[in-house]
Order: sequence, then structure tokens, then C-alpha cells
Amino acid sequence: MEVSSLTITADNPVSGAAKKAVKKNQKKPQVAENRDCLVDIALILDSSYNIGQRRFNLQKNFIGRLAAMMKVGPDGPHVGVVQASETPQTEFYLGNYSMPKDVIFALKEVTLVGGNTNTGKAILHTVRHFFNPDFGMRRGLPRIIVAFVDGWPSDNLEDAAVMARESGINLFLVNVAKAIPEEMGMVRDKDFMKKAGCKNNDFFTVTMPSWFSTSKFLKPLAQKLCSVDQLLCSKTCYNSVNLGFLIDGSSSVGETNFKLVLSLLSSISRNFDISEIGSRIGAVQFTYDQRLEFGFSDFTKKDEALRALQNIPYLSGGTATGDAITYAMENLFQPRSMGTGKKFLIIVTDGQSYDDVRGPAIAAQKQGITVFTVGVAWAPMEDLKAMASEPKDTHTFFTREFSGLEQFEQPIVRAICRDFTEFN
Repeated sequence: MEVSSLTITADNPVSGAAKKAVKKNQKKPQVAENRDCLVDIALILDSSYNIGQRRFNLQKNFIGRLAAMMKVGPDGPHVGVVQASETPQTEFYLGNYSMPKDVIFALKEVTLVGGNTNTGKAILHTVRHFFNPDFGMRRGLPRIIVAFVDGWPSDNLEDAAVMARESGINLFLVNVAKAIPEEMGMVRDKDFMKKAGCKNNDFFTVTMPSWFSTSKFLKPLAQKLCSVDQLLCSKTCYNSVNLGFLIDGSSSVGETNFKLVLSLLSSISRNFDISEIGSRIGAVQFTYDQRLEFGFSDFTKKDEALRALQNIPYLSGGTATGDAITYAMENLFQPRSMGTGKKFLIIVTDGQSYDDVRGPAIAAQKQGITVFTVGVAWAPMEDLKAMASEPKDTHTFFTREFSGLEQFEQPIVRAICRDFTEFN
């Protein structure tokens, strides 16, 4: 494979090894590649003073063995290397080496840089500069960053991790020789693994006790990186939305029907990956007055969020939907409490509002909130469409009976994903 061009700027420092590799015209070799593992991987090495030369060499050895185990090949997984130190540095790109032995040889030429462990800066550099078709990135394949951290990072990882996810990149973090209790005072962020990892399920994080005992971690890590169906860390409609629910609690609804409304909203929510770094849900109940049942940051575990939604107590009262929309904008959709995803508001009501709904709905849409309306029984179609986002027909739902609400679960989920895709 030949890399056609390389732009070297102050923002995109490249090592001598990468420069030599760009000029190298490689013929497509015959290799036992893994065609079931079509992924593009950036390996971020810890190249700080903290790791030291001996452990740095062990790290390179581990990565070479990982490339061999994954069966890197022209029509299999591709890997490139970036070093994390004071300033990130690209060693070689995805298109430079297409056989494990070439990757291992290139790694031997990589030298320890030193400086702080600025892993966050290295992740940002990789997101911005590494995954480029000119440098061997293949379009349509999963993109992965595997960042190795010896001990703990010197900088913040959370913002870099968010940028990786929003760029469609799956971020894995491998922590080796984590801080012992007496070292914890030197750790900038004790939760850096949790905040940087894609999901709080240990799939995207690996902890190895030492560089001297890594063999048993090789195969599990290789299997994770090749589990294409589980590489869902990138930004999708399921893990990157804020779903706000505006729930009519007026007297005409009644306790039994109110439970059917909560059942619909719970069913919708179950389709989404609710977590601290994923999607969020929040709810406001309204009559003439409004009550914030819970905000986007109150429950960031899926089971807890669903339980809170299902247990909302029924208010009873009048119907002022316009005021409720304004209240939701001011009290629910607060930047400090939301995730970074797109904003949606699902309004469920069964009757005529006593105030203006059009003005508040337009104001909400101007704030970037996509509005869905679900009407039941006596809810006027004119009001439902006045509140709904464009196109009105795909954001408005109506049923005569509360028992008919369940039919809207999948149409609403599909509509959210359609809107998400169109605007991202």
C-alpha cells in the first residue's frame, strides 16, 4: 500500500520513521490476514519519563505481539502508532505497514521521548490528524484509538474522550501499573478511566498490573478490538441524545391512563444507551403548574433512570402546555446538566391547552430542541402540529385511546434516529 501524501505542520508533528515510511512503496504481500477484523487502529504509546526505557521497550513488545495476534494485513486490521509525551508525535500511519513483521520492525525504531504523560493531548492529536484517507484510513470501517497509560495521565482525558466519541472513534484505555494508595495524591483525576472509557461496562477499559506480566491480556484485548458489532462507542442516535419528556398530569388523564403514558415513555427510553457518557433522560410533569420530576444529570444509570420515570406520581389539575414548554426550556434543558448529545422534547397531552403553545414551541426549536407531540383523546390536532418540529407529519402522533399509545414506541425511536442522522 502506498501513502500518497503527508502534510507536516506544527500541529501535526511526525517522526522520522513516519517520513521514511510515507516514501516507501510497499507491494501487497501474501499474509494470513484476519478479514473478520476490518478495523483501523491508532495505538497511543506512553512515551513519558514516568514509564522509563525498560518498560517502554516492554510496551513496544506488547504492541508488536498484539499486531501479530490480530493478524494485521492489507485486507485485515491496519495499525499506526502515536506517542504520548509532552507533545504528541505520530510515528507511522495506518497505510505505512501492512504486515506484522513490518510493524514490529518499525516499532524497534521508535525511541522514548520523555516529558509528561499528556495522554489527553495525544488523543486530541490523533482524532484531528491521524484518521485521514491520505494516510491510509479506509472509509466505512470502525476507527479505534487504544491509549496505553503507565500509571496515570498528566492531563485531562474527559474532553478528549468526548471529542473522540463525537468524531465516531471508539476509544479504549489500557492502564498499566495503576497508582498504589500512597501515590493517589499525585493523580490528577482518580476517575480518569471511568470518564475516558466509552461505557461503564469494562469493555473499553483494560487494567494490567505490570508490563512484566502482560501475556494473558493479549488475546482478550485482540478479541475486543476485533469485536466489530460491539464497537458502539462512536456517536449514534442511541448513545448521544438528551430525551426530555413533558407529561400532561391534568385531571382528565386519570391515574390509570397516566401509568400508560409512563409505560410508553419507558419503552422509548429502553431503546437508548442511558449512561453518564451516553444518552440522558429527564422529565417534567405539568398541569397549570409544572414540576421537574428529574433532570438529565440526576440518573445516569439506565435502570435507575427507568425506575425514576416509572415511579413519577400523578399530579392532577388543569392544562397549560405553553407554560410547561417554557418551564422545560428553563429548568430541564440546562447545558450544565445535559450530555453533549442532540436535544429532543416529547410532549404527551390529552386535551386543549388553556394558553398559547405555538410561541413557546417555536422558542424551544430555536434553542435546538426537536419537538415531538403525542396527542390522546381530546388533544386538538391543530395544537399538536403547532408545537411539533418540521416536518409536522413525522413529529406528530395521535390516538383516540390511551391503550393505543404503545404503537408509537418504535415510530418515535426511528424518527429520533432519523433526525439525529440528518443533523449530524
